[in-house]
Amino acid sequence: MSREVLLLVDALSREKNVDKEVVFSALESALASATKKRFEDEADVRVAIDRNTGEFESFRCWEVMDDETFETPDLHIKLEEALKRDPAIALGGFIEEPLESVDFGRIGAQAAKQVIFQKIRDAEREQILADFMDRKEHLVSGTVKRLERGSAIVEFGKIEALLPRDQMIPKENMRIGDRVRAHLLRVDRGPRGPQVILSRTSTDLLVKLFELEVPEIEENLLEIVGAARDPGSRAKIAVQSHDQRIDPIGTCVGMRGSRVQSVTNELAGERVDIILWSEDPATYVINSLAPAEVSSIVVDEDRHSMDVVVEEENLAQAIGRGGQNVRLASEMTGWELNIMTVEQAQEKHDQEFVKTRAIFMEKLDVDEEVADILVQEGFATLEEVAYVPVEEMLEIETFDEDTVNELRSRARNALLNAALVSEEKVEHGIDGLLKLDGMNDELARELAVKGVTTQEQLADLDVDELVELSGLDADVANALIMAARAPWFA
Repeated sequence: MSREVLLLVDALSREKNVDKEVVFSALESALASATKKRFEDEADVRVAIDRNTGEFESFRCWEVMDDETFETPDLHIKLEEALKRDPAIALGGFIEEPLESVDFGRIGAQAAKQVIFQKIRDAEREQILADFMDRKEHLVSGTVKRLERGSAIVEFGKIEALLPRDQMIPKENMRIGDRVRAHLLRVDRGPRGPQVILSRTSTDLLVKLFELEVPEIEENLLEIVGAARDPGSRAKIAVQSHDQRIDPIGTCVGMRGSRVQSVTNELAGERVDIILWSEDPATYVINSLAPAEVSSIVVDEDRHSMDVVVEEENLAQAIGRGGQNVRLASEMTGWELNIMTVEQAQEKHDQEFVKTRAIFMEKLDVDEEVADILVQEGFATLEEVAYVPVEEMLEIETFDEDTVNELRSRARNALLNAALVSEEKVEHGIDGLLKLDGMNDELARELAVKGVTTQEQLADLDVDELVELSGLDADVANALIMAARAPWFA
């Protein structure tokens, strides 16, 4: 009988091209399953096959648990009882009792093979998938094998992958037998084994298709720096050349548009704009909004946003249908883009001019003429007046050295006073917060700086808002809010 086991393991290992250990493990599971059928109640059975002789032993197992976690006598045993059998046993260990092993021939080769083949199929699938992942091929080309609830099962090689409905290009109708290309999105691990998930809407698919069509990208002569998609409708890619002799846009477009057309055909007619990448963010944004022409652009580094000014006749084109053009440009460049006409930009500029002038007149105690000069010269904050190099301010024709020094001194005093007022507000405000259970001085100051200075203001927040403001754990934030709301229920 032991020889029969070894022969079966050897034959299956060769036939299915899997490790013998996988077959031994599958056979142990099959024998354990057959042994369990002897018991009317639940039972945990382990079968151990000697890898050298083919002999096997069977054991019934009970997991050692304490009184609180003890549940099922059929599967568990209390620690005090287990210690009587094995003084060295510990919680989480197993007490085993030898069982009479089933006759290998009597359980039936067919029943054993069903379990074995299933284990082997799982192992084969894991091995095939591991080999595929090792090759790092993220662009998949396969055939639609069947359709399930709107999703498609795509077969490539010996692997079946799922292309979910939400990862298909909108209005794309697939039929059994269709050839399809997709990006390997992820691998989900579930009870039925690994499941490969594909996508035809990801930006990575667009990039991979261009890499396939444009050899210069693979040769590192060209590089796709950014990309954005509205699947099935429109896309943008930004390219740069690492070789001055190569025109990056023309190379990606191809002879008579052949290369970009191949990508468009694969993506169900998705139109692709190819733009030139630039190190200068403003130039990059201007390029990304093509074909719309930009009149001027104002960069706000702090907010990571840009005001893009276009002529009235270019406004619709810059924004695009349903905001598509500006949305794709923003996604690709990583900048928040505000499209406006020349008139809107002038109106915004005038409002900011008046606001800044009023601040300078109040905080620096200067007349309108001096405040106007500062704003016209590009000063927008008190910090700039206080700390820009003296030489830059002396370049203003109407200011002499005494005027510059006086303005700088007043700006610094105004900033100092504002800081002292803010500190006083924080000190005064946190007293009420510090009375709450779970509140500490550091957290109270942090909240006060962000505008939450009273128990009532804290009580009005929801958990998500407090988590965002403070970075606290949700449970801790909830406890603080409930403590602040205690007076509501008194």
